[in-house]
Amino acid sequence: MTRLIAILFASVLVLAGCDTGTGGHSRAGQYRISSNSTAKIQYRVLDSINALRKAAGANPLEFNAKLNAAAATHSRDMSIQNRPWHFGSDGSSPIQRVERVGYQGRFLGENISETYESELQTLEAWLAQEDTRAVVMNKDAKEIGFAWFQEASGKIWWTLVTGRSDAAPMVHG
Repeated sequence: MTRLIAILFASVLVLAGCDTGTGGHSRAGQYRISSNSTAKIQYRVLDSINALRKAAGANPLEFNAKLNAAAATHSRDMSIQNRPWHFGSDGSSPIQRVERVGYQGRFLGENISETYESELQTLEAWLAQEDTRAVVMNKDAKEIGFAWFQEASGKIWWTLVTGRSDAAPMVHG
């Protein structure tokens, strides 16, 4: 099964590389995201994730605007803090951030990254690690938020959040 997932992911990467309309490498070789490419990048990642989930027998994910908002806020905040970590500059946890944006479901996981790589290279790196792959492939997940913040230097702060709105929210103290 792992081999099938790897082959499927490699195929998705090859096909995704055929589209040059979402971002590209500057003369210096840095991946730059154009301002009008948000939806294309988000759906490229969602389609890639759903192809892998289908191969693994998991249900597809759908975007949730509130999870997207939580992901975008955290990506920008990581840039301000200049460190990739799961807590906000105000000490907020991922659960608190999804609650702040009004998400009524259950937070299931968060992946973050600080990189100069594209969205698909970042997804590939997440899939290569057991803990971050578990967030992407969690069979309980039904919804996803995916966003980034790119600094003028080209550094990109990526955040992926998963949840399930038909489940009761997590209770925390």
